[in-house]
Amino acid sequence: MTIYQHFRREEHDFIDAVLEWKEDVLTQYAPKLTDFLDPREQQIVESIVGHDGEVKVQFSGGADGAERKRALLYPDYYEPSAEDFQLTFYDLVYPSKFVTVEHPQILGTLMSLGLRRSKYGDILINEGRIQLILASEIAPYVEMNMQSVGKAKVTLKSITEQDLIQSKEEWVEQSLTVSSLRLDVVLSNIYRLSRQKVQPFIEQGNAKVNWKVVDQPSFECKEGDILSLRGHGRSRILMIEGKTKKEKWRIVVGIQK
Repeated sequence: MTIYQHFRREEHDFIDAVLEWKEDVLTQYAPKLTDFLDPREQQIVESIVGHDGEVKVQFSGGADGAERKRALLYPDYYEPSAEDFQLTFYDLVYPSKFVTVEHPQILGTLMSLGLRRSKYGDILINEGRIQLILASEIAPYVEMNMQSVGKAKVTLKSITEQDLIQSKEEWVEQSLTVSSLRLDVVLSNIYRLSRQKVQPFIEQGNAKVNWKVVDQPSFECKEGDILSLRGHGRSRILMIEGKTKKEKWRIVVGIQK
């Protein structure tokens, strides 16, 4: 039995990286800080490292309930502090009375700066106020080069962790009956689109499962999976209740508003 059989094939490269981080901590006897990890990656790190007495792990994304977090792997003698996670926080200052700035626009602007997504944490939005959480090593570069989002001129104002707002997220539960657990079938039912429309969309790299692009319409979904379809938002498979008498699957999903 190997560790890999507990995970999907597309996760094996990340597992190799986690094993390498763990080995670095053991051989160098010093902490190892990662980039921002999505929740699925955090679960993998926790499952591989979290129960090892010699190497321990903590996560921080700055904000309460943060989705994206940096992991700190460290030897058992070490006492981590907030500073170890090297997070920098900003208010996005823009003319909110005259323009609306949305999450996809902000992320698109950040990605256009040429840095990996893993250098950016959560984007917090609440009633027109917008905050960014960044890896400290790239914060000065972003502060200097992020000058507009869409048509809105913006500046970044440094804040402390105590200034962070609570981002608003709302999910609506819905029960569905689907013919199979294929990705194209599940997405077409959640977003009320035809499979003929969803399939090429998936093949073009516009769908993600657990924050990873999946371009196979036949990919089989599992309970707990986070799904997203570009332009249609995010959803989560909360429960797979089983099959009906007609051999269809009953599932409960949460759809992000």
